[in-house]
Amino acid sequence: MTTFRRVLIALLLTGASVSRAASQTTPSASPYASLRRPTTTWSQADREIGFAHWDSIFPSRDVPRGTTVHPLPRGAPIGAFAPGTENAAWLDAYFTAQHVAGLLVLQDGRIRLERYALGYDSTMRWTSQSVSKSITSTLVGAALKDGSIKSLDDPVTRYIAGLRGSAYDSVTVRQLLTMTSGVRWTEVYTDTTSDVWRFYAERAPPGMTRTVSYMRKLPREAPPGTKWVYKTGETHLLGVLVSEATKKPLAQYLSEKIWAPYGMEHDAAWQIDPTGSELAGCCLHVALRDYARFGQFILDGARIDGRPIVPGWYLDSATSPQVETTIPGRGYGYQWWTSSGRRFSAVGIHGQMIYIDPARRLIIVMSSAWPDATSPACAAVRTTASRYASS
Repeated sequence: MTTFRRVLIALLLTGASVSRAASQTTPSASPYASLRRPTTTWSQADREIGFAHWDSIFPSRDVPRGTTVHPLPRGAPIGAFAPGTENAAWLDAYFTAQHVAGLLVLQDGRIRLERYALGYDSTMRWTSQSVSKSITSTLVGAALKDGSIKSLDDPVTRYIAGLRGSAYDSVTVRQLLTMTSGVRWTEVYTDTTSDVWRFYAERAPPGMTRTVSYMRKLPREAPPGTKWVYKTGETHLLGVLVSEATKKPLAQYLSEKIWAPYGMEHDAAWQIDPTGSELAGCCLHVALRDYARFGQFILDGARIDGRPIVPGWYLDSATSPQVETTIPGRGYGYQWWTSSGRRFSAVGIHGQMIYIDPARRLIIVMSSAWPDATSPACAAVRTTASRYASS
């Protein structure tokens, strides 16, 4: 097996106006109605359909694009993928075996590789899964820059009144960002007694979001700031916090701060729960090129027209290791996975990925429906991406 193929295997395995931003879609007579059930019960065929039609299955709120599109010009193709080569045949087989819908490599702001499958193309959207956590983190930074959030060291109860009197009383915004609240949460996708399952069955009392209703009942297991546990529910809480602080739906705030002014090509959609609150820890519906544009936006310092939308220090902190994780070789920043060499990633189950290598000016995005829900270790991405860019 060639060095290039080893590198590639390791890498791959691992204009609407803002006024429309609050509009939402509630699917009714959808041809995909049978998929309105926990996604952990979906078959492989269900995933390939459902991931591409998420907003036709689950209620969502629009994230409108703007009137201009940020260009993604073509760069030099990666020669190793030239038609008829052994590596091109291998990539064909990989797409088939791993149920990849789209792969895009952006370097120096130019597309070096773009590939689609499963009936998916550049005009279509695909669900983000937990990639949206890193986008939510960026919105926290934007709310800091705006002054809507005063400090990361503020207690979360300053912004979410419904958490007062709960285990979150002494938890800070920073500890939510790093998933070190010390509040107990279990995230086991195959266990129906896990919090990540039970959360979605919660019925909230009037005037309270489902997220707050569920999370306020959880007990404490460790002092705040002392234990890292991966918790999708706490990213949902960050979404509520941003909405409460800015007095805007999260989808609207995303449109106003990033989607429209940066120049995304397509509207996005963000799933909402039965109480109308965006599920900030997952479930953005985005086109592959717009995932790449978001990566470029971050790589360029979260700037629009030369002006940063987050505080000058925030992005560096967000994409640097703030805490150790239980996964060897992987750190955690503010809702970003981190690694050596200042590389960082947004990662979701079933193969969703935005990988950023600042030293190489390299962005790799993938939309997929991997048969195995758990994304392979990002360590492979971290250690091989720079060599891949050089191939």
